[in-house]
Amino acid sequence: MDTFSHIGVIGAGAWGTALAQTLAHTASTQPQAARITLWAYEDTCAHTINHEHMNALYLPDIALNPSIQATSNIKDMLACELLLIVTPAQHMRSILSPIAKDIPNNHPIILCSKGIERRSLHLMSEVLSYIIPQSIAAVLSGPSFAIDVAKGLPTALTLACSDKDMGQKIQASIAAPTFRPYLTDDIIGAEIGGAVKNVLAIAAGMVLGQNLGRSAHAALISRGFAEMSRLGLAMGAKERTLTGLCGLGDLVLTCSSETSRNMSCGMALGRGERLEDILSRRQSVTEGVASAPAIIKLAQKYNVDMPICEAVQTILSGQENVRTAMQKLLSRAYKTEHSPHI
Repeated sequence: MDTFSHIGVIGAGAWGTALAQTLAHTASTQPQAARITLWAYEDTCAHTINHEHMNALYLPDIALNPSIQATSNIKDMLACELLLIVTPAQHMRSILSPIAKDIPNNHPIILCSKGIERRSLHLMSEVLSYIIPQSIAAVLSGPSFAIDVAKGLPTALTLACSDKDMGQKIQASIAAPTFRPYLTDDIIGAEIGGAVKNVLAIAAGMVLGQNLGRSAHAALISRGFAEMSRLGLAMGAKERTLTGLCGLGDLVLTCSSETSRNMSCGMALGRGERLEDILSRRQSVTEGVASAPAIIKLAQKYNVDMPICEAVQTILSGQENVRTAMQKLLSRAYKTEHSPHI
C-alpha cells in the first residue's frame, strides 16, 4: 500500500519524541524512507535534537535517530503529508491556529493527546473540526509509555479513523513489528478511553499513596472502568472499543505504574503532598488534572454517575482532602454490580 513520504510530529515532549523516534526507525526499514520532522516549542530543544540527537528536557538518556529533523517554526510543518499532534490537550487550539488556514483539504491529522478541552468540553477531534475543518481526523491511543516506545519495545495501540482508506494508509505508514496500530472507526471511544483513564489513574495512585492495599487498587480500576464505559456509551462510543486497547488496556497500564504521570501524581497526593508542589516539580503536563473538571461536566451533561472521577475533582480543586473523599466513596449505598446506577 502507498505510504506517506513526509511525516510531521507537532510536540516534542516525551510522547511526541518517542513517536518521532519509532517513525524514524520504521522509515529506515522501508524501500523509500519517509522524512520525519519534529516540532518543538522550545528553540533549545529543537537545536539539541538536531545537533546532539537527544531530548534532554523530556526524554533523556535516549539516543535519537539522526534522521529526525527538529524545528521550532510551526510553519515548517505545512510541508508534511501526515501530521501527528502531540501537544497538551489544553494548548492544541492555540498551537494549531497559526497554520489552520494553510492546511490543504483532506489532510490527515492524527490526534495523540489524551484530554478534553476544559472551556468548551470538546474532545480533541471536536477541537480539530473547529480549527481545521478541512482535515481528516484520526486518533492514536492505547497502553503506551513513551520510554517503552522510544526503546523499541512491543506496543499495541488503537488507530481510530472514520475514513477507512485513509486509516489503512496511516496504518501502513506508521506500523512496525514492535509498534502495532489496530484500526477502528470509533473516534469517540478512542478519545474517551484516553481522557478518562488519566483521571482514574490519579485515583489509583491515591489509593496506593494512602496504603489502602492492592485489593482496593484492583477494585478501583474495575469500578473506574465502569465509569469510563458509562460515559463513553452515553456519548456514542462502541463497547468493543472501550474494552480494547484504548480503553481497558490503557486504563490497566496507567493505573499500574509510577511511570504514569497521573498515577504518580495521585500517589503523591495520597501521601499528603500539595498539588501545586507536585506540578511545580514537573516538566511534562499531567493531563488528568486538566481534564478532570471537564469530565465531571460531561458526566452531568449526559446524566452519568462517575463517583470516582468526581472524588478526584473535589480533591484537585481543594474542596476535600484525600481521606475524606475516600471515606465518602466507601460509604456509598450498596448496589448490584451491573446496575446502570452503580
